[in-house]
Amino acid sequence: MHPVRKQRLIIVVFIVVFSSLAIGLMTYALRENINLFYPPSKIAAGDVPHNTRIRAGGCVKPGSVFRAPDSLLVNFVITDGNADVPVTYSGILPDLFAEGEAAVVNGIVTMAGVFEATEVLAKHDENYIPPEVAEAMKDKGEHQASCEGVKYGS
Repeated sequence: MHPVRKQRLIIVVFIVVFSSLAIGLMTYALRENINLFYPPSKIAAGDVPHNTRIRAGGCVKPGSVFRAPDSLLVNFVITDGNADVPVTYSGILPDLFAEGEAAVVNGIVTMAGVFEATEVLAKHDENYIPPEVAEAMKDKGEHQASCEGVKYGS
C-alpha cells in the first residue's frame, strides 16, 4: 500500500472511531433527559416504563381537581376519552390550568399507576392543544381542536 493512502486510511479510521465514541458518550449523557410522550390510554394499560421520566398529556377531567388545604399538593385526572390517569403534583399550577382543558405533565408513573408530576404545562390560548395530545386523539379517530369534545366516562 502506498504510504499516502495508508496515512489517509489511518486518518479516516481515526475520525470514524472518534465520531462513534463522541456520539455514544452524548447519547449516554442525554438518556436521562429524553422524555417520551404517552397518552393516558397507554399509561392505564401499563404500556409505560415505571419509575422512568416520561411525558403524558390529555384533558383535565372536570370535577377531578382536588387541592390540599395546607400545602401545594394537587391531585387531578387526565384523560384522552378512553382512559383516565390520576396525577399528583406538588407546586404552583400554571395560570391557564383548568378543568376540561388540555395539559401536559412531566414526571414518573409509580407502580400503583399514579403519575407523579414534576412539571405541569397548560394550553396557552383557546385554539391550542399540545401536538402529542392532538395526535393521540387523531389516532383514536376523533379530530378535535380542544378538549370540549372528549367524552368523559362516568
